[in-house]
Amino acid sequence: MKDLFDYCEFGDLKLNSRIVRTGLWESEREKSGNLTPEIYNRYENIAASGVGLIITELYSLYPRDVFSKYSNTVNYTQFVREARDLTDLVHVYDVPIFAQLGFVQFNKKTEQNMKIDDISIEDIRKIQTDMIIAAQKFDYAGFDGIQIGLGNYYFLSRFINPNFNSRSDRYGGSTLSRLKIVLEIIKVIKETTELHINCRLNAFDGTTNGMTLDETIEVAKILEKYGVDSLQITRPRSPQFFTRENKEKNPLVEASEKIIKNVDIPVILGGGATTQKQINDILNSTDINYISMQRPFVVDPSFLVEWQIEGNGESKCKTCNNCYWKKTSTCFINRPAKWDVQSDISSH
Repeated sequence: MKDLFDYCEFGDLKLNSRIVRTGLWESEREKSGNLTPEIYNRYENIAASGVGLIITELYSLYPRDVFSKYSNTVNYTQFVREARDLTDLVHVYDVPIFAQLGFVQFNKKTEQNMKIDDISIEDIRKIQTDMIIAAQKFDYAGFDGIQIGLGNYYFLSRFINPNFNSRSDRYGGSTLSRLKIVLEIIKVIKETTELHINCRLNAFDGTTNGMTLDETIEVAKILEKYGVDSLQITRPRSPQFFTRENKEKNPLVEASEKIIKNVDIPVILGGGATTQKQINDILNSTDINYISMQRPFVVDPSFLVEWQIEGNGESKCKTCNNCYWKKTSTCFINRPAKWDVQSDISSH
């Protein structure tokens, strides 16, 4: 019988449990980009809770991206030094940590949110160079891996999607051609860093002429062939999709199982699980070995401690999404009663 608190292997990494924490975006950084004591405290609480793997909140690649005013960034002077303090702190608890890198829009001078078909070869080279430099910074900072955002509606997820990419050059057309922008990045990261490479990938997207599960399986096989070490499966909808539209069954479970059967690298189920029993049922009725959780850690970074003690844990998250698109990744519904609204506002 598998249990969510099993010690297990994840490629070359050792995990203290099968739970992967995935972040939203860093929400308590200073205006300059520097990390604050609240950020270090949050990560220490998560690392000490019994989590298996931490994937950070989004590190925004570009300062004018849609999440940049909320998220952490690789583009400030002291990033490597402060991030090294963060990874050292997490490693005290023998927990590996990946840096989540992504961007939603590509903006060039006065051109905002450029369409995939309008991106020049020069633009592609800039994107690739910027991502490789970011990966090298992550490596210097002591991260165990990088998560490349190919899911949700991030820029690269649209680039590899036939619904958005109708280019006629070498970066458009077949699945392999649409993936070349990513495969070329992966090649250089593999050659210049020691990072584990994880890709966050949509199982399907539901758009007309978009990514189907069959094509996602083909993408997964290509990514593995070109050196990706693990995958996290998601889709471009909020967690409310899983709880309100699919109360009986998480649609990503079946999709993740099909992907697992076609690759030999670890695959993480992303989103939808909220109780200890539900997670253990999935683990023992499928080939899935790793499950990610996001908003439950926003409610309480240490909730897994109670789960280990009580054995019948249930997330306090109501999937209301009030922590989404806010200045802070904070749960206001379940915050401690001692908090005062005015003091909370003034503290940010």
